[in-house]
Amino acid sequence: MKLWIDADAAPRDAKELVFRASKRLGIEVTLVANQSIGVPPGNRLIQVVTVRDGANVADQYIVGHAQPGDVVLTADIPLAAQLVAKKVFVLDPRGEVYDDRNVGARLAARDFLDAARGAGMELSGPRPYSQRDRTSFASALDRVLTRALKLKERNA
Repeated sequence: MKLWIDADAAPRDAKELVFRASKRLGIEVTLVANQSIGVPPGNRLIQVVTVRDGANVADQYIVGHAQPGDVVLTADIPLAAQLVAKKVFVLDPRGEVYDDRNVGARLAARDFLDAARGAGMELSGPRPYSQRDRTSFASALDRVLTRALKLKERNA
């Protein structure tokens, strides 16, 4: 099992929680980004993959390399939908876990809002990342990692 981070827009607090979980549980982490990303020194379980600039290049790298049972941190709903279809565990930095029961509705809502923006409607963006978001993410990360590790043990 591997933990992937769609790192271009991932909040620092969420990445730090993943780094701590990686160290505690011995899980490999790969950050994928279009730019150079700093990671804490001394943790050989963490690697960074820098992909070329371009729309969805990092997303397609993750889709192409993530395996069923891996865990991905992303706020990108279309990416989440592709990963859920591959049986990858997906959660966003605010603690929402995407699965086959909810990702379709989230994708439809995202597409509707995207179309509304394209038609000229002014909509507010996401709210600032808060301590409540961090706490929700930490809890969701623990739950998802527990499920993924149990799945790995069953399949071993």
